[in-house]
Amino acid sequence: MRRFAVLLVLLGVIGAVAFGWVQASWDQPGPSAGETTILIPPGTRAHAVAQMLEDRGAVANVWLFEVGLRTRKLADKIKAGEYALPARASMGAITAILVEGKSIQHKLTAAEGLTSDMIWKLVQNDSALEGDAGPVPEEGTLLPETYLFTRGQSRAGLIGQIRRAQEKFLAARWSGRAEGLPFSTMREAVILASIVEKETAVPAERPHIASVFVNRLKVGMRLQSDPTIIYGLTRGYPLGRGIRQSEIEGATPYNTYVIAGLPPGPIANPGKDSLAAVLNPQQSQDLFFVANGKGGHAFAASMNEHARNVAAFRNIERAARREVQASEALNEPANVPLPDAMLPALPKPKPKPRRRRSP
Repeated sequence: MRRFAVLLVLLGVIGAVAFGWVQASWDQPGPSAGETTILIPPGTRAHAVAQMLEDRGAVANVWLFEVGLRTRKLADKIKAGEYALPARASMGAITAILVEGKSIQHKLTAAEGLTSDMIWKLVQNDSALEGDAGPVPEEGTLLPETYLFTRGQSRAGLIGQIRRAQEKFLAARWSGRAEGLPFSTMREAVILASIVEKETAVPAERPHIASVFVNRLKVGMRLQSDPTIIYGLTRGYPLGRGIRQSEIEGATPYNTYVIAGLPPGPIANPGKDSLAAVLNPQQSQDLFFVANGKGGHAFAASMNEHARNVAAFRNIERAARREVQASEALNEPANVPLPDAMLPALPKPKPKPRRRRSP
């Protein structure tokens, strides 16, 4: 009995020492010299997680980590996900990250003005997502934004999230729209907003651009928007050249130089600013706008005023061409940066301007 008692005491001492060692090791810096990324699939057991961490050099001993988990009753609380573990992170710090589910956040940015096909391809080609994205969503049903997700999220699920984001945004703002707008449905608002989106890259101009189109619709004028020509030809992909006169006059369901009113559907996915601009456009009498050579537009309420704005832009355009030609003759770069509308690739001026034409 005495020997048995001594044995029990020894075992108790050994157990206490071992427990103290585990406890002391739990908060000591780990062996990893740099950040460690680990992906834990759903349903992974604690021992497999411990082995994974040892294999990646994040913990020094599988047994120590697993015992630490079990003594703290945390073995069943680790969440699946992709994690970035800091350099020299202790077992305690690693466990806190895994239990709290602080997964790495990936992001996908769908820029304003992209078509649904373009956004669908971004989702389909993102390697951090899983599964198929499903069919290409209807044009104009997605909300351009930056979306955060964790590795392993389904592509179809993210597409659904992007679609619901637009539905939520529109629903929240529809009741606060201005009175007397020349459209009666959310879809028509999206159609007009998609044209506004493609006409300017200057957010502050969008309410003014929207007012021009709203005013035109009210008086029965055609919208005459160049981006609608391009969408009818390429479904929104760049032409890679200027618009030809035959294309301005060519009949497509989207060409607002030919058709009256709104086209049959959106020509892109408009962002929040363009949607808000269409629902609450600036108050103006303007019916025309043309590029001003400075990245924005000059607006006009009358044809005479608009003709003066067009002539001013053409003068700027010609001066820019001369600058480029002189620089090319001297084999030197131009002294000033030129906006796109002033590049030498533009066709020669016509009695009727063909590019950057006002609605």
